[in-house]
Parts: sequence; structure tokens; C-alpha cells
Amino acid sequence: MSGRELLGATATDYAFDPATVEITDGEVLDRLAPSVREWWVEQFGAFVPQNEGFFTPPQREAIPLIQEGTNTLVCSPTGSGKTLSAFSAVIDELYRREREQPDGLDNAVYCLYVSPLKSLANDIHRNLTEPLDGIREKLAERGHETEIRHAIRHGDTSDSERQQMLETTPHILNTTPETLAILLNSPKFKEKLRSVEYVIVDEIHSLAENKRGTHLAVSLERLENMAETSPTRIGCSATVEPLSTVAKFLVGRADGTEPLATAEGGDAGDGTVGGDGDRESVDDAERDDAGADDGFRDYEIVDTRFVRDFDLRLECPTDDLIDTPRDVVDAAFYDRLHELIAAHENTLVFTNTRSGAERVLENLRTKFDTYDETNSGCHHGSMSKEKREAIEADLKSGDVDVVTSSTSLELGIDMPHLDLVVQVGSPKSVASLLQRVGRAGHQLGQTVEGRVIALDRDELVECAVMLQKATEGFVDRVFVPETAQDVAAQHVYGMAINDVRPEQEVLATLRRAYPCRDYTDADWEQLCRYLTADYDGLEDKNVYAKIWRDTNDPPDGEHHYEAYDVGERLIGKRGRMARVIYMTNIGTIPDSFTCDVYTRGGDEWVGQLDEEYLDTLEPGDVFVLGGTNYEFRYRRGSKVYVDPTSARPTVPSWFSERLPLSYDLGREILSFQRTVVERLRDGGRSALRTWLRGLPVDENAVRALARTFDQQRRYAGLESIATDERLVVEEELDRDEYRRRYYVHSNYGRRFNDGLSRLVAYRCAQRTNTNVQVAVADNGFTVAMPLNRKVDVADVIESVEPAAALPDLRAALDGTDLLKRYFRIDATRSLMILKRYKGYEKSAAEQQVSSEMLLSFAEELDDFAVIEETYREITEDKLNLRGIREVLGAIQRGEVTIHSYEVDSPSPRAFGLATLAASDVVLADDESAALQEFHARVVEEIGDGAGGGAGGDGSGGGPAASADAED
Repeated sequence: MSGRELLGATATDYAFDPATVEITDGEVLDRLAPSVREWWVEQFGAFVPQNEGFFTPPQREAIPLIQEGTNTLVCSPTGSGKTLSAFSAVIDELYRREREQPDGLDNAVYCLYVSPLKSLANDIHRNLTEPLDGIREKLAERGHETEIRHAIRHGDTSDSERQQMLETTPHILNTTPETLAILLNSPKFKEKLRSVEYVIVDEIHSLAENKRGTHLAVSLERLENMAETSPTRIGCSATVEPLSTVAKFLVGRADGTEPLATAEGGDAGDGTVGGDGDRESVDDAERDDAGADDGFRDYEIVDTRFVRDFDLRLECPTDDLIDTPRDVVDAAFYDRLHELIAAHENTLVFTNTRSGAERVLENLRTKFDTYDETNSGCHHGSMSKEKREAIEADLKSGDVDVVTSSTSLELGIDMPHLDLVVQVGSPKSVASLLQRVGRAGHQLGQTVEGRVIALDRDELVECAVMLQKATEGFVDRVFVPETAQDVAAQHVYGMAINDVRPEQEVLATLRRAYPCRDYTDADWEQLCRYLTADYDGLEDKNVYAKIWRDTNDPPDGEHHYEAYDVGERLIGKRGRMARVIYMTNIGTIPDSFTCDVYTRGGDEWVGQLDEEYLDTLEPGDVFVLGGTNYEFRYRRGSKVYVDPTSARPTVPSWFSERLPLSYDLGREILSFQRTVVERLRDGGRSALRTWLRGLPVDENAVRALARTFDQQRRYAGLESIATDERLVVEEELDRDEYRRRYYVHSNYGRRFNDGLSRLVAYRCAQRTNTNVQVAVADNGFTVAMPLNRKVDVADVIESVEPAAALPDLRAALDGTDLLKRYFRIDATRSLMILKRYKGYEKSAAEQQVSSEMLLSFAEELDDFAVIEETYREITEDKLNLRGIREVLGAIQRGEVTIHSYEVDSPSPRAFGLATLAASDVVLADDESAALQEFHARVVEEIGDGAGGGAGGDGSGGGPAASADAED
């Protein structure tokens, strides 16, 4: 219909001519109450011509679904109005009831908004004020005095504000996953949640992939038990994949009587959990493909992920990232960055580390008089809350030219004036790239402009593939943690505290949550054995029972509960302080601390290390601290002991801070490299350059990429380039340092390589009876041993059966600092170690001491839930056991081969592994000399386009190579 037909013949004062504009979503507008409709038209009438209506695509589809009470996942890029689509339907319904019901709305919560960030909750709270006040004024003009209250409840909410919410309850409550779990056990406020009819989970993609999301998923099922009607669930997500997984994560199962695998006809028993805690679960995509009726609640997906136009391009300051002097590269980088900032209103610059964000801002201010504290800033998680909020306010108002950040601004506040995002280095996944660049052009209809600048050859490859896949609509998958026993422990304890209840009801509540959909009877018995302290000696370690389990006594028995049948299995809380312990200790975000570093000889303090960095260190590893190289020897509690050394570092300083390359993008890079091999084989470097020019990359990037792969071909042969059908093992004999190094080219990401390298090192150590050192990167890993030891690393990898991966990884993890740290984290989450008790708060360092006293005891206990969860989390969530098994299986089936060869000096594609230097561009110059030395050896070896080099197959020679040699 036309705009005039929709708005009436007397419609005037619109930002468009109602008579000439065709409205495609009139029926959606017509669904809204008159006052809501009028406010909407006034607010968004200016965008009608570009939207062909009053609503953006996600709003157009989502509002009718939500009004009908349909569980809905809205997946759309930042700035497309997805959050408003959720609130609009809710606000419309609440105003309708407030006006039509004699007593208006009850003094209770009708809508819960759950956000992963307090800052996002604050921003939404501010943004809600405008429509609520505007619509209230419209109703007042019609003679209706109405009020819809909204408030924020999270860790920063004062006691007085909390008390006020009990007396005057907000109809819309903004909160976080952790606070929701507390509210579900709040004796008074939980009663206010029985009226909840809508739950909006914002940025759901960022929750689904971690234990905060697992915790929330179970909380939503507990809310389902409590609410008078089943709440309509609305999820808002940026670009994510697979949509069906995230939708099921949002809605949960309708019935949790049986685990999903059993409900689908699988073997119940205890077969899903092996003696080592091994778990095989069916992938949901496989279930969907099989057409299984999997018992999840009904839902609809609003898929408008690609409704915005993207202008993405990869740039490189030079076509030679090795021999161009570092100061020349830096100068070109900053000149280009300054040029981009000057050409835009607001620019947001993402780096991959907090120190990198600070360095970029510092250098901009040093090199150009244009920038000072009034028009530029930095934002990251280590800054004070006040400083972060000041920068956020400047971004909202547009009173800043440029802000640098690491990851802290990926989610959160609206930035309406932001029109450019610059990403320095690789953001490590397509999803992260789209999330970051999507911050620009925050209104639908504006083109999202993003520039990625690469200053490292390995990241140049990553970024080229990433931008290519982003333009093709590819998105990395989200992997949801499975059956986390520490989260289950918290919720079972919480449910028991609220009331005595049947075991089957509690178990069914867990199973309805997507992450616990395959929770077996064996899992339950394992958990209950821990929660009831059913282990000899456990209470002697001050780990006490949290629940009791028993059958309901007859009416004349000591413990009879009238609500339940005689003989029914029940659980309840143990201990008078149960509620206080629960309320002050729940949550999934681990505390962390820094460790003091001392030399062994003189006990000299040399600095501090983040404990997460210690996860990567094994005895013998070398790292840099304060400009000096140290060899890690051992750790005692929060103290680390080292020896000074002149050996080259094996673990880069940024390791714990950087995001890992996504497994899916790693696979796409390997597929890309197969095409590179084909182009080089068929037409040489010129053919490769021609093909690369079809990607969204500049000419410097084209030439740098072509040179890298062509030199790899000429130095070590085409077979030395890893692909999705080939792993590569490169052996270097370093006689100067008396080391034998194996560079394994496996571009599956750091999590995968961390896991596979531990497997390989474990088996190599068994074969050679010597210490084996490992260094890990996103594009592979290095295994090093004394020169007088030799092992066939390719054979080691080929010999690992997929089924052996877990037991071998468990053996390799025994005694490591990684195991000790994760046991502490999971023991604290499981409430085995209490962070807060009787007014005393244990620091993370004190928690670590407590956990190390418990670890050896716990490891001796049979099938102990906290130990099993520790191994599960490390192997599945941190070390990508699933991906490792997938690749090992492909090797066993012959779908992936392994090519081995020897070199005197690392090949071009192994330079990054050989230096393990970084791609945090802006920080690193230390590796330049080493890279130039490696490069000089390669150039000397391959000569002026002469033949096959170390590959020995002549595949690098021929006219094409010679003709391109000088490029």
C-alpha cells in the first residue's frame, strides 16, 4: 500500500511524501497500538524511502513473531535494529495491557533482558527511556496516564536500589547471567519473577560459546519451572553459525526426562561416558540433516545477517614485509592510518592486545600534532571503569576522532557517528571481523566500511582469506561447552536450597538446557556423589556435603514430605549457611592473578607474569621479561623460578592475550592454499598474482602473498605447502644450538595446535627418552629436541588413533601448570573451594594454594566430578579435541596425507614458527633480524629463479619461476 493509504489522507509533516512512497510493511505497523504506531512513525519516518517501509528487515520479520508468542532468534548485523525489534513487540503489549486492564500492570517483572555486559545493559536502559517516555506522552495526550517501569540489576546495584525494586518492581528488568542466577535464589525477589512472560538474551552468540552461556541456559530452565506461563524467548545475535544450534541453545528442550541421545533411540546405559570421561555426542547439524525430531521447543529464526553493505579491504604498507626496514613499515602504516582517520568522522582502531592498543594511540599522538587527549583515546578491559565510560560517552556523542581498543568495544554501546573501523592484524575469525567492522555505519542503509592492515606475512594470508570468506557470506561456527559439571553443581545446589524437590525434576531441568541435553544417568550419579561428599576422606579436607539424597519416608517417618509420593527420591540442601555460600560464590568467570618471577640462584625478583601465560610454559621453555631471556624451571604457588639464558625464546610474550585463530577459518586457509598450489603449478607466480587480484586486497598484499608462496615453492617444492589435504613436517638441523627442530605446518588454529603438539611431544618423548620442547602458533607448531635424538614426527602423527587422543592428552597433561590452574578454576566453580566464606575473601593466589593441596587427593578419587570436568574443559574447550579427532580420522582414512622433508634453514612458511614472533605488529621489532637472516638463506638457496631447492622435485623451476624471480 502507499504511505498515504496507511497514514490517512490527512497525513502531513513526514520526512517523505506519503502519496509517492510504497510501503511494504504496512501490516506490521498496523499491528502496533495507535500511540506506539504514532511514536514509531515520528521516530523512523525519515528512513522510510531507504527501508521501503517503517521497519528494518529484522524488525519487519521479528515483531509479528514475538507478538504471537513465538520463540525467536533474530540474527542480524550491528546497527540493523534487532534489539529494538525485540523490545518493540514487548513494549506494545505492555502498554496495551496497562491501558486496558482495570488495575494496570502488576507490581512484578514481565520482561527480563539479559546482557553479557553491564555496559550494554546500561546502554539499553538509556535507550529504552526514549520510547517509553515518548509513548507514555502519546497516551497522556489521549487521556491515559500510564507507566512502564524499567531498571537495571547487576553487581553494581546498591542495596537501597535493590530494596526499592522489591517495593516498586520494574516491569522490564535488565540484568546479567550471574545476577539472574542470584535472583532465582533470592527468597523475596524470585517471587517477582513468576510473572515473567518475555526473556530477551542480547549478544547471545558471545554467551553460547562459554560457561557463562551454559550457566544462563540452566537458569532459563529454572525460570521456566518457576514462571506462571512459559516465557517467550527472544535471542539477539550478530552474524553467527550454525543458526539452528544458537536457536536451540536459546529455547532448550521441551522435555528433559531422558538425555537427548536416549530420547532419539540411542543406548541409555552409561556408554556415553567412558572410563576417562570420554564423551561422544551427536552434532546437532547431523541431527538436523538426519531430520530427527529432537524435542526442542518450537522456534523461528529471523535470518537477516547480510542486509548491510560492506566495504572491506585488506591493505599492506609494503610488498616486502621482511626486508623493508621496520621503521619504514611503521612510518607507512601510521601515515595510512592518519590518512584514514582524517577522511572520516569517527574511527575505531582494533588491535589484538591491550598493549598494542595503547602503543598505536601513543604513536599517533607522538607522530602527529593532530591528536591529543581531547580527540583521541584508548579503551580496554584493564582501564578503570570511569575512563572506559568517558570514552564510551565520547563515542556516543561523536566528540572524538579516533579510539583504539583490543576487544572491549566488540560488543556494547551504540556509536552512531562511527563511520570507519580499522583492524590492525588478524582478528582470527570471520565472525569477529564482522562484529568489529559492523560497529561502523551504525544505521541501516549506511555502508559498513572496514580496513584491515596486515604487517606480518602469516597474518597477511589469514586476513586475505578472512576477507574473501566474509564477502562470500561464510561465518565460523560457535561451539557450545558440553555437560559442564561445575555449572551443574552450582545449579543443583541452588535448586536444593530453594526447596526439597524430586531428583528427577532437578535432572530434567538440567537436561532441558541445550548444553546439558545429553546429560546421562552416569553424569548425574557422578555429580551427586561429589555434592553429597560420598568419598572417604573428602570432609577431612574441609570439602563438605552440599545436598542430601534420600527416598521420601512414609507419613509416620522422620522425613516425610506430603507433596511427594512415599519412596520418591528427593534432594535437599545440607548446612545452615547454604544460601549464603551459594549467593556469594556462584558464577563462572574465574579470578586470575599475577605470579612473581625469581631467579633460582640469587632469589632475585625479575618481574611478574600473568598466570594464564604460565599455562603455555613447560620446564625448559624460554621467554622474554623486561628485555632479558629466562628459562622456566618450576612454579611454587604464586612464585615462578627461572634461570637467565642466552637461548632464543620459545613462547612469545603475547601468547596468553591473543585470540586464537578459529578452527573453521584455519580450514578455509588450508583450502585457499590448495588453490594457491594449483595456480602456481599451472601458471607460476604471474598466474597466482592475477587470481589474487580478484580478492578484496591491495596490490602490495597481492605481491607480498605471491612472493611468499613462490619462494616456498622454489625453496622446498609445492608439496611443502600445507593444504586441506596435506599436513607438512619440516625438519631443520640447527648445529649452532645443537637442536633438531620439526616445524609442523597445520593451520587449524592455536587451540588445535596446542592439543596436537602435546600429543606429539608426549609420544616423541616416549620414543626418544628425552625432554621435548614445544612452541605453538596458529599456523602450526614446533617440536624441538637435542640434535643427537631423532624421531619420525610424521609417523608419530599417523600412528595416533582418534580414540587414543583423549587418554594420551590426559597423560600429557598430568602434573602441568595448565592442569593445576584449571583444577583450581573448576574446583572454585564447583564450590569445592569457596572464594567467600564468613566474611573472608580468598584471593586467586590463595585459591590456587588451596587447590594444589587438594589436587593430588582428588586425582586418587574414583570418577570424581571436579577432576573429570577439569580434563573435559581443557581437552574439549581449550585444546579442541573434537578438531584433533576429526583430522586424525581423516589421516587414518587417507583423506589427509603427511609430507616430510629436511631443510638447512626454515622455509618461508615456517619463518613465523621459527621465530614465534608476533604479529602484534605495532609492538614487535625483535624478530626482524632473525627473519631477514632466514630470508637471506632462502634467497641464496633458490638463487635467481633456479630450480627445485630442498623439495628436490623440480616443481619450483621452469620459465614461469625465472620470469617472476625479480618481482
